[in-house]
Amino acid sequence: MTGFGHFGVTVPEEGAAGAKGESSPDDGGDRLGRAGLPVRRWRGPAGRGFPPREEELGGLPLEPGSLRLQTQGAGAAPEDLLLSRPGLLLCAQPAPAPSSRAALSPAPAMAVQMSLWHHYLQAIRSRGAPRAQDYQRAENVLLTVLERVHELDPRFLVDYSRDLEAFQFALRSSEDPVDMEVPLWVDAEALLVEEGGAAEAGEGPVSCCLGVSREGPGLERWTAEDVSSISSEGGGKCCGHLVPSKVLRVLKDLLVAAIVHCKHQSFITPGSLIVDSLREEELHLSLLASSGWRTIRFNVMPVVRRKHRVPALEAAQLMHGFPEGSLKRIISQEVALVPASAQHWRVSTDYLLTRLLAALGSFPGHRLDGLSILDRVNHESWRDGGQSPGLTFCHLKTVLLWASVLFPEPEDWAELQGAVYRLLVVLLCCLATRNLPHFLYPEWNLLKDAGLDLSTLYQHVEHFASQPEASLRIHVTHLGRSPPPRISHGVKALLQLPASNPAYWATAYFDVLLDKFQVFNIQDKNRISAMQSIFWKTKTLDSEEC
Repeated sequence: MTGFGHFGVTVPEEGAAGAKGESSPDDGGDRLGRAGLPVRRWRGPAGRGFPPREEELGGLPLEPGSLRLQTQGAGAAPEDLLLSRPGLLLCAQPAPAPSSRAALSPAPAMAVQMSLWHHYLQAIRSRGAPRAQDYQRAENVLLTVLERVHELDPRFLVDYSRDLEAFQFALRSSEDPVDMEVPLWVDAEALLVEEGGAAEAGEGPVSCCLGVSREGPGLERWTAEDVSSISSEGGGKCCGHLVPSKVLRVLKDLLVAAIVHCKHQSFITPGSLIVDSLREEELHLSLLASSGWRTIRFNVMPVVRRKHRVPALEAAQLMHGFPEGSLKRIISQEVALVPASAQHWRVSTDYLLTRLLAALGSFPGHRLDGLSILDRVNHESWRDGGQSPGLTFCHLKTVLLWASVLFPEPEDWAELQGAVYRLLVVLLCCLATRNLPHFLYPEWNLLKDAGLDLSTLYQHVEHFASQPEASLRIHVTHLGRSPPPRISHGVKALLQLPASNPAYWATAYFDVLLDKFQVFNIQDKNRISAMQSIFWKTKTLDSEEC
């Protein structure tokens, strides 16, 4: 078995019994994995389960040796396991603070301040493994129900290759809904993709219709009236189209029947699925699942997996911010077509973005640590513990992906505080310009129509960037006088420059912002020279704001 110690999840190795759709002789239901959770078995073609993606068999986050299971001595109990990967350590017990690998050694006066960042990170890490376990328990409940859905209607498959979602859930503190994709058993390459016209400017991927070919093998199951519309053109290539709204309606009815069956057969415990929470939203089904300690909302949606070219992934600039090997694998991977409207489908980029996020974990440094810290501050301080609307984990994930391209050098991420500020300067710029470009579709502004008070949100983020200590104190021993603000006046006018001149969306400009917040510690002479050049260009504007 290949172990994912990070989450107590295991998948069969190639050639194992589970990979053939068989059960081993001693299988008496789900066995317990390292973390005391049921081992998730993959049913192969015989059971029509959806196979684990090839690269996920090697461990997370998709790079050899990037995820390790460590014990604190022989015979360690499950709660004493240390689950680690470069740049982030998830543990059930607080781990020692990592040593700083900053390009420049912090000054003695910064020592106390630096420890606040590490204490805050340790508090997040101590919750990571329990969160991952809660997630897997809730997910396993829903997977059990989806297995029954598959038995009732084999057109709907069960996708067990969801360890990236568990990895992402453990990173974050927010309680945003989690997508649960239900792949359709269809030869996607035999479907006829008919683009519905160019997308409106700034609206993201193009929508399309999926035609059911008259001659495609195995497509007859998708010509039924309950999931398709019958074509009026007798001589056309299509005998109908796959209709998202109809597929969602069938899936909802199947889920209700499956939940009733699983409860009656005691396959799921009372209260683990809240059937009254099953709602048919515009583009997905919403359902609450409980792990016993935590309730998680899943957005269940049908998907069609197929090859699709995403030009932004092939851009040369990405090669500087992501591992080349991982990027090539991501480019070759299938994407998911999800409902875009009652009649149309569109490319979902969520899985691609999560894979890019996981690939960043193979780098040394604090990229993912910075994301976890910022998400926690956002949840606790900027969103009042999740009670107020605000930035989502998806927003902050996009900020990190952009920051990784703008700051591709290892020394940018070697020190924890500096890593957080690289995300902060990008986030502040996006809030000041009211534009957070989607990473794969830059013309798509993720802040547009998000219903957020961007002015108030900007003030929260700028205040944290100027004086973060108040938000980082989590223990009585951290009380004390805060250092003076890092900036004596606002930087909003400086942050708005990319809106008037896109050429400012570059490393040198953001290096100027890092210098304003006193965290620019780069030694490369060319980069220092480029930063100084931009600084003198912006000096007049900065003086006017004073």
